[in-house]
Amino acid sequence: MVAALRIVIGVVSLLLLLGGLAALAFGGIPGLSGLWLMALGGAGLITVAFERTRYRSEAAERSWDSVGGAGVDEGPIDPRFRATDERFVDPTTRRRLRVWADASTGERRYRLDE
Repeated sequence: MVAALRIVIGVVSLLLLLGGLAALAFGGIPGLSGLWLMALGGAGLITVAFERTRYRSEAAERSWDSVGGAGVDEGPIDPRFRATDERFVDPTTRRRLRVWADASTGERRYRLDE
């Protein structure tokens, strides 16, 4: 998600959450429950906090690297991963990637298709 959009959604969600709390504290709004406002605000905040960018490795997620191919594993691959027949073009970098998977855990890695 673009950083500016994430900020806008976060601010609107926070306002909804606080508005819901205020509505409950001061007797509610006729026809509109403060609980609904709190639920919408909370859902928005959770979405912003846990939204992930597709095709990123676990290492790239932990390091908060910028989007754009950071999820492509380079160097030697762990022997538990096996190449699959699945290939795709990364929409961000336009590079052709191949999926490698660990059959025991279902974890997937993405590498340049050579």
